[in-house]
Amino acid sequence: MMASIKRFLIGRPLKSTAAGEQKLNKTKALAILSSDALSSVAYGPEQILLVLITVGVTAFWYSIPIAVGVLLLLTALILSYRQIIFAYPHGGGAYVVSKNNLGVNAGLIAGGSLLVDYILTVAVSVSAGTDAITSAFPSLHTHNVVIAILFVLFLTILNLRGVTESASILAYPVYLFVLALFILIGVGIYKILMGEVSSDLRTPMGTPVAGISLFILLRAFASGGSALTGVEAISNAIPNFKEPAPNNAAKTLILMGSLLAVLFTGIVFLAYYLSIVPSVEVTVVSQIAEEIFGRNFMYFFIQGATALILILAANTGYSAFPLLAVNLAKDKFIPRMFTIRGDRLGYSNGIIILGLASIVLIIAFEGHTENLIPLYAVGVFIPFTLSQTGMMVKWIREKPKGWVFKLIINSIGAVISLIVTIIFFLTKFTQVWPVLVFLPIIILVFHRIRKHYDAVGEQLRVTSCEPAVPIEGNVIIVPVAGITHVVENSLNYAKSLSAEQIIAVYVSFEREDEKKFEDNWKKWQPDVRLVTLHSHYRSIIGPLTKFIDTIEHKASEANYRVTVVIPQFIPRKGWHNILHNQSSLLIRTSLLYRRNVIITTVPYHLKK
Repeated sequence: MMASIKRFLIGRPLKSTAAGEQKLNKTKALAILSSDALSSVAYGPEQILLVLITVGVTAFWYSIPIAVGVLLLLTALILSYRQIIFAYPHGGGAYVVSKNNLGVNAGLIAGGSLLVDYILTVAVSVSAGTDAITSAFPSLHTHNVVIAILFVLFLTILNLRGVTESASILAYPVYLFVLALFILIGVGIYKILMGEVSSDLRTPMGTPVAGISLFILLRAFASGGSALTGVEAISNAIPNFKEPAPNNAAKTLILMGSLLAVLFTGIVFLAYYLSIVPSVEVTVVSQIAEEIFGRNFMYFFIQGATALILILAANTGYSAFPLLAVNLAKDKFIPRMFTIRGDRLGYSNGIIILGLASIVLIIAFEGHTENLIPLYAVGVFIPFTLSQTGMMVKWIREKPKGWVFKLIINSIGAVISLIVTIIFFLTKFTQVWPVLVFLPIIILVFHRIRKHYDAVGEQLRVTSCEPAVPIEGNVIIVPVAGITHVVENSLNYAKSLSAEQIIAVYVSFEREDEKKFEDNWKKWQPDVRLVTLHSHYRSIIGPLTKFIDTIEHKASEANYRVTVVIPQFIPRKGWHNILHNQSSLLIRTSLLYRRNVIITTVPYHLKK
């Protein structure tokens, strides 16, 4: 029954050879990787006005130069991440750049910040979209948490079905939002040019404002910088693009930056010209739409599109989080389970963990995640600063052609990003202080996991100085996953018994790995027969049990039993079992009811 439900929700498994079909073209990639950045247009300009209103409505003209400053930062970030895409075409973004140029700890700070930030992206975006819906239907307000959780589950299932399928569905609301805002800005500017909007509503540019200070202007600039969250997502997700991936990713990044610049500038300009005052009950975009169209169809069309984009902004997290987790897992800083592709070729473990963590946040904050926005923003500007500083180091060290111009771009971006980060800490410390707590904890956990994997790898390495201990035993079939002391331990057990034959079985996911393993095996264990099984659907259990069933059938005709010896190593601490031996448990479970199969586990205990 569970398998049927899974097939209904997720879809049929895809072969590994279909991975190329799961790549994104520029149109779909723009939709699912830009939704976070584009959605920030709905609240970025409002954040600027909320700071300026503390001085008075006469200060609203400062929103124009502040918007220009945000656009300069956006330009620096877009040009910088375009360089990162070509310099690191395999993805990884800020984590890989920081690690390679500034050191491991800098990379872990960037990677850890982004992992947490993507979780916050899902929780904040879904909660904001839910608020927009329940504002239109007040009777649903008491069910905010349940509705938000349902949206998270929907997005999780949609992404588990595969990248292209989720992109095909989510592209429409994103482009609908872009269309809605272009209509809003276009009609608004037309009415201004036609003189249908009174110029007396606004405060003239350059009007002296009592009480204004550099501190307030910097705080407003930092708040407006929250509109730039999500800009880095494309550089993390380069492997999701169709070939040539770097070129397609760079073009998508430029298009995203252009759209964000136009929409952000347009909303800031209309808010200033119409003298919109931010309100708790009504958003700035809503007030602009009502001022231009009144409460007619177009108003509700814009509001509906805005609510949709706020919810779907969470999908940027679902696209970028699993790929960032893969890079960290390959470097052994988080469990290797994050590198495993699911039935639909997506990194399912990363998608599921992201969904669960977001649900926990939504429940913990009861759907009121507004206070997380500053934490969410500072979590992006830390990697912004580190990645651009890392690129500066790279250009100075390597000095490629045109490196001076590239260095200037990254230097400007790094300085502005650092200033914004400092301003966040100075002006909103009560909201962003948790980053000073959870980042050191996350980095400590990363190092502990890496230390564990290194210790395990050292003990399992065949070339280590410690010889394998001979063990008495008998085996016919030995499932193997590599050339390690664990496998050698089990083979010694097999050789010590009078078996008719010893068969080592290796399940491969990639043809290149299969050929390489066969060559290495012949050199290492030439007297032990190796059978390699290729798995099209990245399943170890399916091909292995099918092979054992075949051997079992032949064995029953000859009136003898099949013994399966499962290599297993035992970490010195119990919690480490979470990271290991999942396959061993699944194999034992799948063979429990085979009448003519004896299951034997040969443990290999790691030393302290």
